[in-house]
Amino acid sequence: MPDQRVIYYYAAAQTTHTTYPKGLEVLHFSSGQIEKHFPDGRKEITFPDQTVKNVFPDGQEESIFPDGTIVRVQRDGNKLIEFNNGQREVHTAQFKRREYPDGTVKTVYANGHQETKYRSGRVRVKDKDGNVLMDTEL
Repeated sequence: MPDQRVIYYYAAAQTTHTTYPKGLEVLHFSSGQIEKHFPDGRKEITFPDQTVKNVFPDGQEESIFPDGTIVRVQRDGNKLIEFNNGQREVHTAQFKRREYPDGTVKTVYANGHQETKYRSGRVRVKDKDGNVLMDTEL
């Protein structure tokens, strides 16, 4: 092409692969998915539902969903989720923790134990079966 783009069309896969002079590659799939591969190693994937996923060269990932939810996956596998209602979640191999806008924090550990800390200072601990082990009602 006059602008030095190189365009390939893969008929069997119905995929268009465009390479730009500065190294950007854009793939359009028949499903509506679009992938952009940047020269710095970053990849941006736009899915048909308009979810956008960025994959960074260092292994981190970030997905932004149409409802505003953001999911970040760190190199160590830990996951941070920010919901559009102000709640946040942290997922690790040891626990999953949800933080509520009112200050309440609920943690579920890998062994099934649950701990809920309320803004008032109250703490409730349950075993894996949901039985209350401790409740410091104030």
